[in-house]
Amino acid sequence: MIFHCAVLDDYQDAALTHADWSPLADRVEVRTLREHHTDQDRLAAELVDCEIVVAMRERTPFDAGLLRRLPRLRLLVTTGRRNPSIDVDAAAAQGVTVCGTASSPTPPVELTWALLLGLARHLTTENRALRDGGPWQSTVGQDLAGRTLGVLGLGRIGSRVARVATAFGMDVLAWSPHLTAERAAEGGAELASGKEDLLRRSDFVSLHLVLSDRTRGLLGEPELRAMRPHAHLINTSRAGLVDRSALLRALREGWIAGAGLDVFDTEPLPADDPLRSLPNVLATPHLGYVTEGNYRTFYGEVVEDIAAYLDGDPVRVLSPGQGV
Repeated sequence: MIFHCAVLDDYQDAALTHADWSPLADRVEVRTLREHHTDQDRLAAELVDCEIVVAMRERTPFDAGLLRRLPRLRLLVTTGRRNPSIDVDAAAAQGVTVCGTASSPTPPVELTWALLLGLARHLTTENRALRDGGPWQSTVGQDLAGRTLGVLGLGRIGSRVARVATAFGMDVLAWSPHLTAERAAEGGAELASGKEDLLRRSDFVSLHLVLSDRTRGLLGEPELRAMRPHAHLINTSRAGLVDRSALLRALREGWIAGAGLDVFDTEPLPADDPLRSLPNVLATPHLGYVTEGNYRTFYGEVVEDIAAYLDGDPVRVLSPGQGV
């Protein structure tokens, strides 16, 4: 039997070039989809013949309704170790195995600092002026040494972001709901007395929290107004951590100096979205995990997941209870 496999959201045609799929050549017919489908009817029609589907991160929700429309589906592989957009319990009830892959924490750390440095030194403005024959040196950059970075979430990614800050000579504040002073100190940070304390004292604030019911909208109008007018917000984690309407007001009305954003409530970001044109926003199209090394890990382990499943011994299985 030849199994049909669809790889979703392969924007860069990277899936087949960043892994060796030959171990599956005589058992699996693979096709990649470059276009992201937001319409569930269209997506279901595209996948209805597939026994195997590969999802990119949390981009495509697989809820019980969509799963019911895919009667041939037997294996759903997600890149990354967890995926709250997949209803793992509904998948298990339908006889669908859900597997994941490893994911490196270093690419989002590096992009976080690219955004922070770009904002601090006005790189977009200065690069545009240089290319277009504009003014020579039109801005004055912010120093990092001696400034304070506030890190909301000091886990695998946030702790690495904090370590880079110390190399720049910055002070680091950290806070999350269950963070202790001891753990903060281990990460080279001082534990803020609360979220508001961190926001009031920081020159740059970087978000590295898991999105959940408890953290959704963690930063709203009161929190953004508590930040310093010269402060910048960096979000390479999840858009839902910040109230979108409050963020737009903060940027337009100057509550904060600017924002570096890699994640958005709707992706791809609509062409007319104001975040594309606000002058104090440095934005990238969700590139935090998009590196050669991470893609080799993602798709290499996707191949391993599929081969192990076909051999009757699935690996990296997500258990029921880890879904939506």
